[in-house]
Amino acid sequence: MDRRKFLGSVGLALAAIDGMDAQQIQPRPQTANPAELRQAPGVRPSGFALDEITISALQSGMKARSLTSERITEMYLQRIDEVDRRGPGLRAVIEVNPDALAIARKLDAEYKTKGPRGPLHGIPVLIKDNIDTGDKMQTTAGSLALVGTPARQDAWVAERLRAAGAVILGKTNLSEWANFRSSHSTSGWSGRGGQTKNPYALDRNPCGSSSGTGAGISANLAAAGIGTETDGSIVCPSSMCGIAGIKPTLGLISRAGIVPIAHSQDTAGPMARTVRDAALLLGALVGTDPRDSATSASAGKSFPDYTRFLDANGLQGARIGIARQYFNIGPAVEDVMDECIDLMKRAGAEIIDPVEFPSFGKWGDTELEVLLYEFKADLNSYLAARDAAVKSLADCIEFNRSHHAEEMPYFQQELMEQAQEKGPLTQKAYKDALSKNHKLTRKGGIDSVMNKFKLDAIMGPTAGPAWVSDWVNGDRADSGCASPPAVAGYPHITVPAGFKFGLPLGISFFGAAWSEPKLIGIAYAFEQARKARRKPEFLSTVNFYAESGI
Repeated sequence: MDRRKFLGSVGLALAAIDGMDAQQIQPRPQTANPAELRQAPGVRPSGFALDEITISALQSGMKARSLTSERITEMYLQRIDEVDRRGPGLRAVIEVNPDALAIARKLDAEYKTKGPRGPLHGIPVLIKDNIDTGDKMQTTAGSLALVGTPARQDAWVAERLRAAGAVILGKTNLSEWANFRSSHSTSGWSGRGGQTKNPYALDRNPCGSSSGTGAGISANLAAAGIGTETDGSIVCPSSMCGIAGIKPTLGLISRAGIVPIAHSQDTAGPMARTVRDAALLLGALVGTDPRDSATSASAGKSFPDYTRFLDANGLQGARIGIARQYFNIGPAVEDVMDECIDLMKRAGAEIIDPVEFPSFGKWGDTELEVLLYEFKADLNSYLAARDAAVKSLADCIEFNRSHHAEEMPYFQQELMEQAQEKGPLTQKAYKDALSKNHKLTRKGGIDSVMNKFKLDAIMGPTAGPAWVSDWVNGDRADSGCASPPAVAGYPHITVPAGFKFGLPLGISFFGAAWSEPKLIGIAYAFEQARKARRKPEFLSTVNFYAESGI
Protein backbone atom coordinates (compact mmCIF):
# COMPACT_ATOMS: atom_id res chain seq x y z
CA MET A 1 0.00 0.00 0.00
CA ASP A 2 1.38 3.39 -0.91
CA ARG A 3 1.55 6.18 1.64
CA ARG A 4 -1.42 8.16 0.29
CA LYS A 5 -3.74 5.15 0.30
CA PHE A 6 -2.48 4.15 3.73
CA LEU A 7 -3.17 7.53 5.28
CA GLY A 8 -6.62 7.60 3.69
CA SER A 9 -7.54 4.23 5.11
CA VAL A 10 -6.21 5.28 8.51
CA GLY A 11 -8.53 8.26 8.45
CA LEU A 12 -11.56 6.05 7.81
CA ALA A 13 -10.59 3.70 10.61
CA LEU A 14 -10.02 6.56 13.03
CA ALA A 15 -13.41 8.03 12.19
CA ALA A 16 -14.99 4.77 13.24
CA ILE A 17 -13.51 4.98 16.73
CA ASP A 18 -13.58 8.77 17.12
CA GLY A 19 -15.07 9.72 20.43
CA MET A 20 -14.54 6.36 22.08
CA ASP A 21 -12.95 6.64 25.49
CA ALA A 22 -10.26 4.35 26.85
CA GLN A 23 -12.71 2.29 28.90
CA GLN A 24 -14.81 1.46 25.85
CA ILE A 25 -11.93 0.02 23.88
CA GLN A 26 -10.36 -1.99 26.69
CA PRO A 27 -10.72 -5.71 25.98
CA ARG A 28 -12.69 -7.73 28.49
CA PRO A 29 -10.60 -9.89 30.85
CA GLN A 30 -9.38 -13.27 29.70
CA THR A 31 -10.74 -16.42 31.29
CA ALA A 32 -9.49 -19.96 31.26
CA ASN A 33 -12.99 -21.41 31.59
CA PRO A 34 -12.78 -24.73 29.66
CA ALA A 35 -16.41 -24.46 28.56
CA GLU A 36 -15.72 -21.10 26.93
CA LEU A 37 -12.55 -22.41 25.34
CA ARG A 38 -14.56 -25.11 23.60
CA GLN A 39 -16.83 -22.65 21.85
CA ALA A 40 -16.66 -22.61 18.07
CA PRO A 41 -14.48 -19.91 16.47
CA GLY A 42 -16.23 -16.66 15.73
CA VAL A 43 -16.45 -14.73 12.49
CA ARG A 44 -13.44 -13.35 10.69
CA PRO A 45 -12.48 -9.80 11.65
CA SER A 46 -13.12 -6.88 9.34
CA GLY A 47 -10.35 -5.11 7.45
CA PHE A 48 -7.80 -3.19 9.49
CA ALA A 49 -6.14 0.03 8.37
CA LEU A 50 -2.83 -0.89 10.03
CA ASP A 51 -2.61 -4.38 8.54
CA GLU A 52 1.02 -5.25 7.81
CA ILE A 53 2.16 -1.71 8.54
CA THR A 54 5.83 -1.37 9.43
CA ILE A 55 7.42 0.64 12.21
CA SER A 56 9.00 2.96 9.64
CA ALA A 57 5.62 3.64 8.01
CA LEU A 58 4.08 4.45 11.38
CA GLN A 59 6.94 6.86 12.05
CA SER A 60 6.35 8.48 8.67
CA GLY A 61 2.70 9.00 9.58
CA MET A 62 3.64 10.62 12.89
CA LYS A 63 6.25 12.81 11.23
CA ALA A 64 3.63 13.99 8.70
CA ARG A 65 1.22 14.60 11.63
CA SER A 66 -1.43 12.44 10.01
CA LEU A 67 -0.97 9.97 12.85
CA THR A 68 -0.23 10.21 16.54
CA SER A 69 0.90 7.58 18.99
CA GLU A 70 -2.44 7.93 20.79
CA ARG A 71 -4.42 7.20 17.62
CA ILE A 72 -2.19 4.28 16.67
CA THR A 73 -2.58 2.88 20.19
CA GLU A 74 -6.38 3.31 20.00
CA MET A 75 -6.47 1.39 16.76
CA TYR A 76 -4.42 -1.50 18.09
CA LEU A 77 -6.58 -1.67 21.23
CA GLN A 78 -9.67 -1.87 19.05
CA ARG A 79 -7.98 -4.56 16.96
CA ILE A 80 -7.22 -6.58 20.10
CA ASP A 81 -10.85 -6.30 21.19
CA GLU A 82 -12.15 -7.40 17.79
CA VAL A 83 -9.70 -10.20 17.03
CA ASP A 84 -8.51 -11.44 20.39
CA ARG A 85 -11.58 -11.23 22.59
CA ARG A 86 -14.39 -11.42 20.05
CA GLY A 87 -14.37 -12.58 16.41
CA PRO A 88 -11.80 -15.37 16.09
CA GLY A 89 -11.08 -15.34 19.84
CA LEU A 90 -7.34 -15.61 19.26
CA ARG A 91 -6.41 -15.30 22.96
CA ALA A 92 -2.97 -13.93 22.16
CA VAL A 93 -3.13 -11.03 24.62
CA ILE A 94 -3.50 -11.94 28.28
CA GLU A 95 -3.83 -8.34 29.50
CA VAL A 96 -3.78 -4.84 28.04
CA ASN A 97 -1.99 -1.94 29.68
CA PRO A 98 -4.63 0.30 31.32
CA ASP A 99 -2.23 3.24 30.98
CA ALA A 100 -1.38 2.69 27.31
CA LEU A 101 -3.37 5.66 26.00
CA ALA A 102 -2.06 7.98 28.70
CA ILE A 103 1.51 6.93 27.92
CA ALA A 104 0.90 7.50 24.21
CA ARG A 105 -0.48 11.00 24.88
CA LYS A 106 2.64 11.92 26.86
CA LEU A 107 4.86 10.63 24.08
CA ASP A 108 2.91 12.70 21.56
CA ALA A 109 3.47 15.82 23.66
CA GLU A 110 7.18 15.04 23.90
CA TYR A 111 7.33 14.46 20.13
CA LYS A 112 5.92 17.94 19.50
CA THR A 113 8.35 19.72 21.82
CA LYS A 114 11.53 17.66 21.52
CA GLY A 115 11.11 15.38 18.52
CA PRO A 116 11.29 11.57 18.56
CA ARG A 117 13.68 9.71 20.83
CA GLY A 118 14.31 7.23 18.03
CA PRO A 119 12.57 4.79 15.70
CA LEU A 120 10.42 3.25 18.46
CA HIS A 121 9.02 6.54 19.77
CA GLY A 122 5.25 6.14 20.16
CA ILE A 123 5.21 2.60 18.72
CA PRO A 124 2.91 0.08 20.48
CA VAL A 125 4.71 -3.15 21.40
CA LEU A 126 3.43 -6.33 23.05
CA ILE A 127 5.60 -8.24 25.53
CA LYS A 128 5.35 -11.77 26.88
CA ASP A 129 3.73 -12.27 30.27
CA ASN A 130 6.93 -13.53 31.87
CA ILE A 131 8.59 -10.10 31.58
CA ASP A 132 8.26 -7.91 34.67
CA THR A 133 6.63 -4.52 34.38
CA GLY A 134 6.63 -2.19 37.39
CA ASP A 135 3.18 -0.85 36.60
CA LYS A 136 -0.47 -1.87 36.95
CA MET A 137 -0.09 -5.01 34.82
CA GLN A 138 0.49 -8.47 36.20
CA THR A 139 3.51 -10.66 35.44
CA THR A 140 2.41 -14.26 35.87
CA ALA A 141 4.06 -16.56 33.30
CA GLY A 142 0.46 -17.58 32.63
CA SER A 143 0.04 -19.09 36.10
CA LEU A 144 -2.73 -18.19 38.52
CA ALA A 145 -0.16 -18.66 41.29
CA LEU A 146 1.43 -15.27 40.46
CA VAL A 147 -1.80 -13.31 40.02
CA GLY A 148 -2.45 -10.56 42.52
CA THR A 149 0.77 -8.64 43.06
CA PRO A 150 2.52 -6.91 40.15
CA ALA A 151 6.31 -6.95 39.91
CA ARG A 152 8.23 -4.35 41.90
CA GLN A 153 10.13 -2.91 38.94
CA ASP A 154 10.57 -3.18 35.19
CA ALA A 155 12.63 -5.94 33.69
CA TRP A 156 15.59 -4.70 31.67
CA VAL A 157 13.57 -5.36 28.51
CA ALA A 158 10.62 -3.25 29.65
CA GLU A 159 12.94 -0.53 30.93
CA ARG A 160 14.75 -0.32 27.60
CA LEU A 161 11.50 -0.23 25.63
CA ARG A 162 10.21 2.65 27.71
CA ALA A 163 13.52 4.49 27.35
CA ALA A 164 13.23 4.12 23.58
CA GLY A 165 9.75 5.67 23.68
CA ALA A 166 7.77 2.53 22.93
CA VAL A 167 4.25 2.08 24.28
CA ILE A 168 4.01 -1.23 26.13
CA LEU A 169 0.53 -2.11 24.88
CA GLY A 170 0.01 -5.26 26.91
CA LYS A 171 1.20 -8.72 27.87
CA THR A 172 0.90 -11.77 25.63
CA ASN A 173 -0.34 -15.21 26.57
CA LEU A 174 2.17 -18.04 26.65
CA SER A 175 2.62 -21.70 27.36
CA GLU A 176 2.37 -21.63 31.15
CA TRP A 177 5.73 -21.31 32.95
CA ALA A 178 7.24 -20.93 29.47
CA ASN A 179 6.31 -24.56 28.69
CA PHE A 180 8.35 -26.04 31.52
CA ARG A 181 5.62 -27.73 33.53
CA SER A 182 4.77 -30.96 31.73
CA SER A 183 6.21 -33.12 28.97
CA HIS A 184 2.62 -33.60 27.70
CA SER A 185 1.60 -29.95 27.57
CA THR A 186 -0.34 -28.18 24.85
CA SER A 187 1.68 -25.17 23.71
CA GLY A 188 -0.06 -21.83 24.00
CA TRP A 189 -2.22 -22.86 26.96
CA SER A 190 -2.04 -21.24 30.36
CA GLY A 191 -4.27 -21.37 33.39
CA ARG A 192 -4.63 -17.61 33.30
CA GLY A 193 -5.00 -17.00 29.58
CA GLY A 194 -6.53 -20.14 28.09
CA GLN A 195 -5.53 -21.49 24.67
CA THR A 196 -3.87 -19.24 22.11
CA LYS A 197 -4.87 -20.12 18.54
CA ASN A 198 -2.92 -20.00 15.32
CA PRO A 199 -4.27 -17.11 13.22
CA TYR A 200 -3.86 -19.05 9.95
CA ALA A 201 -6.05 -21.96 11.10
CA LEU A 202 -7.75 -21.51 14.45
CA ASP A 203 -7.76 -25.20 15.34
CA ARG A 204 -3.97 -25.31 14.89
CA ASN A 205 -1.30 -24.56 17.46
CA PRO A 206 0.85 -21.40 17.49
CA CYS A 207 3.78 -23.29 19.07
CA GLY A 208 5.29 -22.28 22.39
CA SER A 209 6.15 -20.78 24.60
CA SER A 210 6.02 -17.28 23.06
CA SER A 211 2.75 -18.31 21.46
CA GLY A 212 0.83 -15.14 22.21
CA THR A 213 3.56 -12.91 20.81
CA GLY A 214 3.81 -14.99 17.65
CA ALA A 215 0.07 -15.16 17.05
CA GLY A 216 -0.57 -11.56 18.10
CA ILE A 217 2.08 -9.94 15.93
CA SER A 218 1.11 -12.09 12.97
CA ALA A 219 -2.52 -10.99 13.48
CA ASN A 220 -1.47 -7.30 13.52
CA LEU A 221 -2.39 -6.71 17.18
CA ALA A 222 0.69 -4.48 17.60
CA ALA A 223 3.61 -3.19 15.56
CA ALA A 224 6.05 -5.75 17.03
CA GLY A 225 6.60 -7.88 20.12
CA ILE A 226 9.01 -9.50 22.52
CA GLY A 227 9.27 -13.21 23.21
CA THR A 228 11.65 -15.32 25.25
CA GLU A 229 13.40 -18.57 24.42
CA THR A 230 15.07 -21.42 26.23
CA ASP A 231 14.91 -23.87 23.32
CA GLY A 232 12.77 -22.84 20.35
CA SER A 233 10.30 -20.54 22.08
CA ILE A 234 11.01 -17.51 19.89
CA VAL A 235 11.77 -19.21 16.60
CA CYS A 236 9.06 -21.89 16.64
CA PRO A 237 6.09 -19.52 17.26
CA SER A 238 7.59 -17.14 14.70
CA SER A 239 7.81 -19.94 12.15
CA MET A 240 4.33 -21.36 12.73
CA CYS A 241 2.74 -17.91 12.83
CA GLY A 242 4.53 -16.60 9.73
CA ILE A 243 6.75 -13.86 11.17
CA ALA A 244 10.44 -13.14 11.72
CA GLY A 245 12.11 -13.81 15.06
CA ILE A 246 15.59 -13.25 16.46
CA LYS A 247 16.97 -15.42 19.27
CA PRO A 248 20.16 -13.53 20.16
CA THR A 249 23.46 -14.69 21.61
CA LEU A 250 23.15 -15.37 25.32
CA GLY A 251 24.07 -12.14 27.12
CA LEU A 252 23.22 -9.73 24.31
CA ILE A 253 19.95 -8.88 26.13
CA SER A 254 19.68 -8.88 29.92
CA ARG A 255 17.42 -11.51 31.52
CA ALA A 256 16.93 -9.43 34.68
CA GLY A 257 13.25 -9.37 35.63
CA ILE A 258 12.19 -12.29 33.42
CA VAL A 259 10.53 -15.34 34.99
CA PRO A 260 13.26 -17.92 34.33
CA ILE A 261 13.70 -21.49 33.22
CA ALA A 262 17.47 -21.78 32.88
CA HIS A 263 20.14 -19.09 32.95
CA SER A 264 22.43 -21.06 30.62
CA GLN A 265 19.89 -20.85 27.77
CA ASP A 266 17.23 -18.18 28.53
CA THR A 267 17.08 -15.00 26.50
CA ALA A 268 14.52 -12.47 25.30
CA GLY A 269 14.32 -11.48 21.64
CA PRO A 270 12.28 -9.51 19.09
CA MET A 271 9.43 -10.93 17.01
CA ALA A 272 8.06 -8.90 14.09
CA ARG A 273 6.46 -9.17 10.68
CA THR A 274 9.67 -8.05 8.96
CA VAL A 275 13.37 -8.52 9.56
CA ARG A 276 13.82 -4.74 9.55
CA ASP A 277 11.34 -4.26 12.38
CA ALA A 278 12.95 -7.10 14.36
CA ALA A 279 16.35 -5.44 13.86
CA LEU A 280 14.98 -2.08 15.04
CA LEU A 281 13.66 -3.71 18.18
CA LEU A 282 16.88 -5.63 18.83
CA GLY A 283 18.93 -2.44 18.87
CA ALA A 284 16.77 -0.98 21.62
CA LEU A 285 17.19 -4.01 23.89
CA VAL A 286 20.94 -4.63 23.95
CA GLY A 287 23.43 -3.39 26.51
CA THR A 288 25.31 -4.34 29.65
CA ASP A 289 23.22 -4.64 32.81
CA PRO A 290 24.74 -5.02 36.28
CA ARG A 291 21.72 -7.15 37.22
CA ASP A 292 22.76 -9.81 34.67
CA SER A 293 26.45 -10.69 34.66
CA ALA A 294 26.14 -12.52 31.33
CA THR A 295 25.71 -9.17 29.56
CA SER A 296 29.29 -8.15 30.38
CA ALA A 297 30.44 -10.42 27.54
CA SER A 298 28.44 -8.29 25.07
CA ALA A 299 30.55 -5.17 25.65
CA GLY A 300 31.93 -4.10 22.29
CA LYS A 301 29.87 -6.74 20.50
CA SER A 302 26.44 -5.10 20.48
CA PHE A 303 25.05 -2.31 18.32
CA PRO A 304 22.36 0.29 19.05
CA ASP A 305 21.25 0.09 15.42
CA TYR A 306 21.13 -3.31 13.73
CA THR A 307 19.38 -1.90 10.65
CA ARG A 308 22.84 -0.85 9.43
CA PHE A 309 23.41 -4.54 8.63
CA LEU A 310 20.33 -4.92 6.42
CA ASP A 311 21.62 -5.68 2.95
CA ALA A 312 19.43 -6.70 0.03
CA ASN A 313 22.58 -8.23 -1.50
CA GLY A 314 23.49 -10.02 1.70
CA LEU A 315 23.32 -13.45 0.06
CA GLN A 316 25.91 -12.53 -2.57
CA GLY A 317 29.07 -14.49 -1.76
CA ALA A 318 27.72 -15.72 1.61
CA ARG A 319 28.80 -19.28 2.45
CA ILE A 320 25.80 -21.11 3.84
CA GLY A 321 25.88 -24.68 5.10
CA ILE A 322 22.76 -26.83 4.79
CA ALA A 323 22.00 -28.81 7.95
CA ARG A 324 20.32 -31.79 6.25
CA GLN A 325 20.22 -33.70 9.52
CA TYR A 326 17.35 -31.41 10.51
CA PHE A 327 15.35 -31.95 7.30
CA ASN A 328 13.50 -34.88 8.85
CA ILE A 329 10.11 -33.22 9.30
CA GLY A 330 8.47 -34.41 6.10
CA PRO A 331 8.47 -34.00 2.32
CA ALA A 332 6.30 -30.86 2.34
CA VAL A 333 8.86 -29.01 4.45
CA GLU A 334 11.78 -30.39 2.49
CA ASP A 335 10.24 -29.21 -0.79
CA VAL A 336 9.94 -25.64 0.50
CA MET A 337 13.48 -25.70 1.91
CA ASP A 338 14.87 -26.92 -1.43
CA GLU A 339 13.08 -24.06 -3.18
CA CYS A 340 14.74 -21.68 -0.73
CA ILE A 341 18.16 -23.21 -1.37
CA ASP A 342 17.71 -22.72 -5.11
CA LEU A 343 16.73 -19.10 -4.51
CA MET A 344 19.83 -18.50 -2.41
CA LYS A 345 22.02 -19.99 -5.12
CA ARG A 346 20.48 -17.66 -7.70
CA ALA A 347 21.11 -14.74 -5.34
CA GLY A 348 24.82 -15.55 -5.32
CA ALA A 349 25.21 -17.58 -2.14
CA GLU A 350 27.78 -20.37 -1.99
CA ILE A 351 25.85 -23.40 -0.77
CA ILE A 352 27.62 -26.24 1.03
CA ASP A 353 25.16 -29.12 1.07
CA PRO A 354 25.17 -30.97 3.36
CA VAL A 355 27.09 -30.05 6.48
CA GLU A 356 26.85 -32.53 9.34
CA PHE A 357 27.02 -32.09 13.08
CA PRO A 358 29.26 -34.78 14.57
CA SER A 359 27.37 -34.39 17.86
CA PHE A 360 23.90 -34.58 16.30
CA GLY A 361 21.29 -35.85 18.76
CA LYS A 362 23.76 -36.48 21.60
CA TRP A 363 22.78 -33.78 24.13
CA GLY A 364 19.02 -34.28 24.65
CA ASP A 365 19.29 -36.00 28.02
CA THR A 366 21.92 -33.67 29.41
CA GLU A 367 20.02 -30.60 28.22
CA LEU A 368 16.97 -31.70 30.21
CA GLU A 369 19.19 -32.41 33.22
CA VAL A 370 20.57 -28.87 33.11
CA LEU A 371 17.13 -27.33 32.69
CA LEU A 372 15.75 -29.23 35.68
CA TYR A 373 18.60 -28.11 37.93
CA GLU A 374 18.57 -24.50 36.78
CA PHE A 375 14.78 -24.17 36.83
CA LYS A 376 14.65 -24.94 40.54
CA ALA A 377 17.56 -22.66 41.42
CA ASP A 378 16.61 -19.79 39.13
CA LEU A 379 12.88 -19.80 39.89
CA ASN A 380 13.52 -19.89 43.63
CA SER A 381 15.83 -16.90 43.26
CA TYR A 382 13.30 -15.00 41.14
CA LEU A 383 10.39 -15.68 43.51
CA ALA A 384 12.43 -14.57 46.51
CA ALA A 385 12.42 -11.06 45.00
CA ARG A 386 8.69 -11.05 44.16
CA ASP A 387 5.86 -10.07 46.53
CA ALA A 388 3.87 -13.12 45.49
CA ALA A 389 1.92 -15.71 47.44
CA VAL A 390 4.28 -18.41 46.20
CA LYS A 391 7.87 -18.11 47.39
CA SER A 392 9.47 -21.19 45.84
CA LEU A 393 9.09 -23.92 43.23
CA ALA A 394 7.70 -26.14 46.00
CA ASP A 395 4.99 -23.55 46.65
CA CYS A 396 4.10 -23.47 42.94
CA ILE A 397 3.75 -27.24 42.86
CA GLU A 398 1.46 -27.18 45.90
CA PHE A 399 -0.57 -24.32 44.42
CA ASN A 400 -1.20 -26.35 41.27
CA ARG A 401 -2.29 -29.34 43.33
CA SER A 402 -4.71 -27.26 45.37
CA HIS A 403 -6.07 -25.56 42.23
CA HIS A 404 -6.13 -28.67 40.09
CA ALA A 405 -9.35 -27.84 38.23
CA GLU A 406 -8.07 -24.47 37.03
CA GLU A 407 -4.37 -25.26 36.57
CA MET A 408 -4.22 -28.92 35.58
CA PRO A 409 -7.38 -29.83 33.65
CA TYR A 410 -5.42 -31.17 30.67
CA PHE A 411 -1.83 -31.93 31.71
CA GLN A 412 0.13 -32.26 34.91
CA GLN A 413 3.40 -30.84 36.33
CA GLU A 414 5.89 -33.68 36.19
CA LEU A 415 8.73 -31.44 35.00
CA MET A 416 8.25 -29.17 37.99
CA GLU A 417 8.21 -32.18 40.30
CA GLN A 418 11.39 -33.58 38.73
CA ALA A 419 13.09 -30.21 39.10
CA GLN A 420 12.11 -30.00 42.75
CA GLU A 421 14.01 -33.25 43.41
CA LYS A 422 17.28 -31.76 42.11
CA GLY A 423 20.01 -30.50 44.40
CA PRO A 424 22.10 -27.31 44.22
CA LEU A 425 24.08 -26.16 41.20
CA THR A 426 27.27 -27.23 42.96
CA GLN A 427 26.48 -30.90 42.32
CA LYS A 428 28.76 -32.80 39.96
CA ALA A 429 25.85 -34.18 37.92
CA TYR A 430 24.78 -30.65 36.98
CA LYS A 431 28.27 -29.39 36.22
CA ASP A 432 29.07 -32.41 34.07
CA ALA A 433 25.82 -32.10 32.11
CA LEU A 434 26.36 -28.38 31.44
CA SER A 435 29.95 -28.98 30.35
CA LYS A 436 28.83 -31.75 28.00
CA ASN A 437 26.10 -29.56 26.50
CA HIS A 438 28.52 -26.75 25.70
CA LYS A 439 31.17 -29.10 24.36
CA LEU A 440 28.72 -30.85 22.02
CA THR A 441 26.92 -27.74 20.73
CA ARG A 442 29.80 -25.24 20.68
CA LYS A 443 33.27 -26.64 20.01
CA GLY A 444 31.95 -30.00 18.84
CA GLY A 445 28.88 -28.54 17.17
CA ILE A 446 28.28 -25.13 15.61
CA ASP A 447 31.88 -23.89 15.92
CA SER A 448 33.19 -27.13 14.42
CA VAL A 449 30.89 -26.94 11.41
CA MET A 450 31.41 -23.21 10.88
CA ASN A 451 35.19 -23.51 10.99
CA LYS A 452 35.44 -26.68 8.91
CA PHE A 453 33.48 -25.24 5.99
CA LYS A 454 34.36 -21.55 6.57
CA LEU A 455 30.67 -20.66 6.79
CA ASP A 456 28.85 -17.39 7.35
CA ALA A 457 25.70 -19.20 8.49
CA ILE A 458 24.03 -22.58 8.81
CA MET A 459 20.55 -23.04 7.35
CA GLY A 460 17.73 -25.46 8.10
CA PRO A 461 13.95 -25.66 8.62
CA THR A 462 12.83 -23.90 11.79
CA ALA A 463 9.91 -26.25 12.43
CA GLY A 464 7.18 -28.15 10.65
CA PRO A 465 3.70 -26.83 9.88
CA ALA A 466 1.42 -26.14 12.83
CA TRP A 467 -0.21 -29.20 14.39
CA VAL A 468 -3.80 -29.36 15.64
CA SER A 469 -4.05 -28.22 19.27
CA ASP A 470 -4.77 -31.36 21.25
CA TRP A 471 -5.54 -31.21 24.98
CA VAL A 472 -5.86 -35.00 25.11
CA ASN A 473 -2.44 -35.98 23.78
CA GLY A 474 -0.52 -32.72 24.05
CA ASP A 475 1.88 -31.35 21.47
CA ARG A 476 3.00 -33.39 18.50
CA ALA A 477 6.66 -34.34 18.62
CA ASP A 478 8.29 -32.16 15.97
CA SER A 479 11.76 -31.36 14.84
CA GLY A 480 13.73 -28.46 13.43
CA CYS A 481 17.07 -26.84 14.09
CA ALA A 482 16.26 -24.75 17.18
CA SER A 483 18.18 -26.89 19.65
CA PRO A 484 21.86 -26.44 18.65
CA PRO A 485 21.94 -22.62 18.90
CA ALA A 486 19.66 -22.68 21.95
CA VAL A 487 21.87 -25.04 23.96
CA ALA A 488 25.04 -23.33 22.73
CA GLY A 489 23.68 -19.86 23.52
CA TYR A 490 24.33 -18.76 19.91
CA PRO A 491 22.18 -16.53 17.66
CA HIS A 492 19.35 -17.86 15.52
CA ILE A 493 17.06 -15.99 13.12
CA THR A 494 13.91 -17.36 11.47
CA VAL A 495 12.20 -15.82 8.43
CA PRO A 496 8.99 -16.80 6.60
CA ALA A 497 9.93 -19.30 3.89
CA GLY A 498 6.64 -20.36 2.30
CA PHE A 499 3.39 -22.20 2.86
CA LYS A 500 2.00 -25.71 2.69
CA PHE A 501 -1.78 -26.12 2.77
CA GLY A 502 -2.12 -22.54 3.93
CA LEU A 503 0.20 -23.01 6.93
CA PRO A 504 3.41 -20.96 7.16
CA LEU A 505 6.88 -22.45 7.33
CA GLY A 506 10.04 -20.72 8.54
CA ILE A 507 13.66 -20.97 7.44
CA SER A 508 16.46 -20.70 10.01
CA PHE A 509 19.87 -19.07 9.83
CA PHE A 510 22.19 -19.58 12.80
CA GLY A 511 25.89 -19.33 13.45
CA ALA A 512 28.71 -18.44 15.82
CA ALA A 513 28.38 -16.34 18.96
CA TRP A 514 27.83 -12.60 18.36
CA SER A 515 27.23 -13.10 14.62
CA GLU A 516 23.89 -11.25 14.63
CA PRO A 517 25.11 -8.65 12.09
CA LYS A 518 26.00 -11.29 9.50
CA LEU A 519 22.83 -13.31 10.15
CA ILE A 520 20.62 -10.22 9.90
CA GLY A 521 22.16 -9.33 6.54
CA ILE A 522 21.57 -12.84 5.20
CA ALA A 523 18.06 -13.11 6.64
CA TYR A 524 17.06 -9.72 5.22
CA ALA A 525 18.38 -10.56 1.77
CA PHE A 526 16.48 -13.85 1.82
CA GLU A 527 13.29 -12.11 3.00
CA GLN A 528 13.50 -9.55 0.19
CA ALA A 529 14.09 -12.23 -2.43
CA ARG A 530 11.46 -14.69 -1.18
CA LYS A 531 8.70 -12.32 0.04
CA ALA A 532 6.88 -15.21 1.66
CA ARG A 533 5.03 -13.36 4.41
CA ARG A 534 1.27 -13.03 3.95
CA LYS A 535 -1.26 -11.98 6.55
CA PRO A 536 -3.45 -14.64 8.20
CA GLU A 537 -7.11 -15.12 7.29
CA PHE A 538 -8.33 -16.69 10.57
CA LEU A 539 -9.74 -19.79 8.88
CA SER A 540 -11.50 -22.20 11.21
CA THR A 541 -9.32 -25.04 9.92
CA VAL A 542 -6.76 -25.80 7.20
CA ASN A 543 -7.82 -25.24 3.61
CA PHE A 544 -6.34 -28.35 2.04
CA TYR A 545 -7.02 -26.95 -1.41
CA ALA A 546 -5.01 -23.80 -0.71
CA GLU A 547 -2.02 -22.95 -2.84
CA SER A 548 0.81 -25.03 -1.42
CA GLY A 549 3.64 -22.77 -2.48
CA ILE A 550 4.40 -19.23 -1.36
